[in-house]
Amino acid sequence: MSTFTNTKNLSTDTIGISTNIIWWNRLALFVVFFWFGFLKVIHISPAEGLVTRLHEATISSIISIDKFLVLLGIIECAIGILWLIPKLTKVAFGVFILQMFTTFLPLLFLPKDTWQNMMVLTLTGQYIIKNVVLIASALTIYKAFGKESVR
Repeated sequence: MSTFTNTKNLSTDTIGISTNIIWWNRLALFVVFFWFGFLKVIHISPAEGLVTRLHEATISSIISIDKFLVLLGIIECAIGILWLIPKLTKVAFGVFILQMFTTFLPLLFLPKDTWQNMMVLTLTGQYIIKNVVLIASALTIYKAFGKESVR
């Protein structure tokens, strides 16, 4: 009988821990996206030079860099806010994946900024690659959300 009780408590604790982990992931993604996005909106982002060079290499004929930086910043802030609203998890994840795709573009379009040589990234390249951790965090939330909505 006590074994069953211990298993039940372990299960309950695991669910509580999982819920806390999901909220910590949501909060972490909010902080990163809102903070970095806001810095772009007010034009003091350390990533502005990289974004400007990527913009010149890709979409400069479509939108000016000044408008693009503000738009990108607003989108990033919105992604951060969306992660805090569980009912909008699917929307947050969709917009997040599109934004993440764009963050990897400098590895292809700006190799001088991102690669020292084959398999050796610059600091900028490392900054980009660390986004796989953000992707893992978002996937954790997204997968847990599917299980939460079934309950």
